[in-house]
Amino acid sequence: QVQLVESGGGLVQAGGSLRLSCAASGRTFSSYAMGWFRQAPGKEREFVAAISWSGSSTYYADSVKGRFTISRDKAKNTVYLQMNSLKPEDTAVYYCAGDKRPSTVVAGTSGFWGQGTQVTVSS
Repeated sequence: QVQLVESGGGLVQAGGSLRLSCAASGRTFSSYAMGWFRQAPGKEREFVAAISWSGSSTYYADSVKGRFTISRDKAKNTVYLQMNSLKPEDTAVYYCAGDKRPSTVVAGTSGFWGQGTQVTVSS
């Protein structure tokens, strides 16, 4: 079993940066692919980024490529999402997700999800 807890959200001006963290509990974390999703009010949840269990492969939505970076620290059982050059359209609740395969994470069908953290970008 894996439990996920996100943190690091907040209010930032357009052009600013935030770093989200997802702390995982459970001994299987190191073997899981991890990812980030987001859901804006009135919209469906959408994929943002994912990382393989080894950290050697990363995947990004076109809308965040070049601005967001996903990484993981296995020693700390934590996955990060560094968000730079934030835009008002990045405003959403951001969720961490994990599963055995990157394809499952990217597809949004992960077995494990966090509770979400709010990111608000003002113009």
